[in-house]
Amino acid sequence: METTSTGNVLNELIELNNDRVAGFEKALADIDDSNLDLKELFQEYSAQSRRFGQELTALVADHTVEPDTGNTIAGTLHRAWIDVKALFGANDRASILSEAERGEDAIKKAYKLALTEGGLTGVVLDTVSDQAKFIQKSHDTIKALRDMAKELN
Repeated sequence: METTSTGNVLNELIELNNDRVAGFEKALADIDDSNLDLKELFQEYSAQSRRFGQELTALVADHTVEPDTGNTIAGTLHRAWIDVKALFGANDRASILSEAERGEDAIKKAYKLALTEGGLTGVVLDTVSDQAKFIQKSHDTIKALRDMAKELN
Protein backbone atom coordinates (compact mmCIF):
# COMPACT_ATOMS: atom_id res chain seq x y z
CA MET A 1 0.00 0.00 0.00
CA GLU A 2 2.88 2.34 0.73
CA THR A 3 4.14 2.10 -2.86
CA THR A 4 0.69 2.95 -4.19
CA SER A 5 0.54 5.98 -1.90
CA THR A 6 3.99 7.10 -3.04
CA GLY A 7 2.99 6.56 -6.64
CA ASN A 8 -0.15 8.63 -6.15
CA VAL A 9 1.82 11.50 -4.62
CA LEU A 10 4.25 11.36 -7.52
CA ASN A 11 1.39 11.30 -10.03
CA GLU A 12 -0.02 14.46 -8.42
CA LEU A 13 3.33 16.19 -8.79
CA ILE A 14 3.57 15.03 -12.41
CA GLU A 15 0.17 16.58 -13.11
CA LEU A 16 1.14 19.83 -11.45
CA ASN A 17 4.35 19.99 -13.45
CA ASN A 18 2.35 19.36 -16.62
CA ASP A 19 0.00 22.19 -15.62
CA ARG A 20 2.99 24.42 -14.95
CA VAL A 21 4.36 23.70 -18.43
CA ALA A 22 0.97 24.51 -19.96
CA GLY A 23 0.68 27.69 -17.89
CA PHE A 24 4.07 28.99 -18.92
CA GLU A 25 3.41 28.05 -22.56
CA LYS A 26 0.15 30.00 -22.43
CA ALA A 27 2.01 32.97 -20.98
CA LEU A 28 4.68 32.68 -23.67
CA ALA A 29 2.04 32.85 -26.37
CA ASP A 30 0.54 35.98 -24.83
CA ILE A 31 3.65 37.94 -23.88
CA ASP A 32 4.65 40.68 -26.28
CA ASP A 33 8.18 41.47 -27.40
CA SER A 34 8.65 44.14 -24.73
CA ASN A 35 9.02 41.31 -22.20
CA LEU A 36 11.59 39.12 -23.96
CA ASP A 37 13.38 38.45 -20.67
CA LEU A 38 10.18 36.90 -19.30
CA LYS A 39 9.86 34.72 -22.38
CA GLU A 40 13.35 33.38 -21.74
CA LEU A 41 12.63 32.81 -18.06
CA PHE A 42 9.28 31.12 -18.71
CA GLN A 43 10.86 28.86 -21.34
CA GLU A 44 13.46 27.84 -18.75
CA TYR A 45 10.80 27.08 -16.14
CA SER A 46 8.69 25.19 -18.64
CA ALA A 47 11.70 23.02 -19.54
CA GLN A 48 12.40 22.60 -15.83
CA SER A 49 8.92 21.19 -15.23
CA ARG A 50 9.21 18.88 -18.24
CA ARG A 51 12.43 17.52 -16.74
CA PHE A 52 10.83 17.20 -13.30
CA GLY A 53 7.89 15.33 -14.80
CA GLN A 54 10.25 12.91 -16.53
CA GLU A 55 12.18 12.31 -13.31
CA LEU A 56 8.96 11.69 -11.39
CA THR A 57 7.58 9.40 -14.10
CA ALA A 58 10.69 7.23 -13.80
CA LEU A 59 10.15 7.04 -10.03
CA VAL A 60 6.47 6.13 -10.48
CA ALA A 61 7.54 3.14 -12.59
CA ASP A 62 9.60 1.97 -9.60
CA HIS A 63 6.53 2.14 -7.35
CA THR A 64 4.24 -0.16 -9.34
CA VAL A 65 1.76 2.56 -10.22
CA GLU A 66 1.13 3.72 -13.76
CA PRO A 67 1.65 7.43 -14.39
CA ASP A 68 -1.80 8.88 -14.58
CA THR A 69 -3.65 12.12 -15.03
CA GLY A 70 -6.73 11.34 -12.96
CA ASN A 71 -7.99 13.05 -9.83
CA THR A 72 -5.49 14.32 -7.33
CA ILE A 73 -5.59 14.73 -3.59
CA ALA A 74 -4.41 18.29 -4.07
CA GLY A 75 -7.27 19.05 -6.45
CA THR A 76 -7.49 22.77 -5.78
CA LEU A 77 -3.74 23.10 -6.09
CA HIS A 78 -3.85 21.22 -9.38
CA ARG A 79 -6.49 23.57 -10.70
CA ALA A 80 -4.60 26.67 -9.57
CA TRP A 81 -2.11 26.54 -12.43
CA ILE A 82 -4.94 25.86 -14.87
CA ASP A 83 -6.79 28.91 -13.52
CA VAL A 84 -3.64 30.98 -13.83
CA LYS A 85 -3.19 29.77 -17.39
CA ALA A 86 -6.63 31.17 -18.25
CA LEU A 87 -5.77 34.55 -16.72
CA PHE A 88 -2.63 35.16 -18.77
CA GLY A 89 -3.37 37.57 -21.52
CA ALA A 90 -2.53 40.96 -20.12
CA ASN A 91 0.71 42.30 -21.53
CA ASP A 92 1.32 44.36 -18.42
CA ARG A 93 4.53 43.06 -16.89
CA ALA A 94 3.33 43.27 -13.28
CA SER A 95 0.12 41.41 -14.14
CA ILE A 96 1.96 38.68 -16.02
CA LEU A 97 4.32 38.18 -13.11
CA SER A 98 1.51 38.28 -10.54
CA GLU A 99 -0.30 35.47 -12.32
CA ALA A 100 2.91 33.48 -12.70
CA GLU A 101 3.55 33.88 -8.98
CA ARG A 102 0.06 32.55 -8.20
CA GLY A 103 0.88 29.42 -10.16
CA GLU A 104 4.25 29.09 -8.47
CA ASP A 105 2.54 29.45 -5.08
CA ALA A 106 0.32 26.50 -5.97
CA ILE A 107 3.08 24.15 -7.06
CA LYS A 108 5.31 25.24 -4.17
CA LYS A 109 2.49 24.39 -1.75
CA ALA A 110 1.94 21.00 -3.39
CA TYR A 111 5.61 20.11 -3.09
CA LYS A 112 5.57 21.15 0.57
CA LEU A 113 2.52 18.96 1.15
CA ALA A 114 4.18 16.02 -0.60
CA LEU A 115 7.27 16.43 1.56
CA THR A 116 5.42 16.83 4.86
CA GLU A 117 2.46 14.48 4.39
CA GLY A 118 3.34 12.26 1.42
CA GLY A 119 5.22 9.60 3.36
CA LEU A 120 8.09 9.78 0.90
CA THR A 121 11.37 8.02 1.65
CA GLY A 122 14.73 7.29 0.09
CA VAL A 123 15.47 8.38 -3.45
CA VAL A 124 11.88 9.58 -3.91
CA LEU A 125 12.19 11.93 -0.95
CA ASP A 126 15.58 13.14 -2.18
CA THR A 127 14.27 13.82 -5.70
CA VAL A 128 11.13 15.61 -4.57
CA SER A 129 13.13 17.63 -2.04
CA ASP A 130 15.64 18.68 -4.71
CA GLN A 131 12.84 19.66 -7.09
CA ALA A 132 11.13 21.63 -4.31
CA LYS A 133 14.29 23.69 -3.87
CA PHE A 134 14.26 24.62 -7.56
CA ILE A 135 10.54 25.42 -7.41
CA GLN A 136 11.18 27.69 -4.41
CA LYS A 137 14.00 29.45 -6.28
CA SER A 138 11.77 29.91 -9.34
CA HIS A 139 9.00 31.33 -7.16
CA ASP A 140 11.39 33.74 -5.47
CA THR A 141 12.74 34.94 -8.83
CA ILE A 142 9.25 35.59 -10.19
CA LYS A 143 8.21 37.32 -6.96
CA ALA A 144 11.27 39.60 -7.04
CA LEU A 145 10.62 40.50 -10.68
CA ARG A 146 6.97 41.18 -9.87
CA ASP A 147 7.93 43.45 -6.97
CA MET A 148 10.32 45.39 -9.25
CA ALA A 149 7.64 45.71 -11.92
CA LYS A 150 5.13 47.05 -9.39
CA GLU A 151 7.66 49.64 -8.18
CA LEU A 152 8.13 50.88 -11.75
CA ASN A 153 4.38 51.39 -12.26
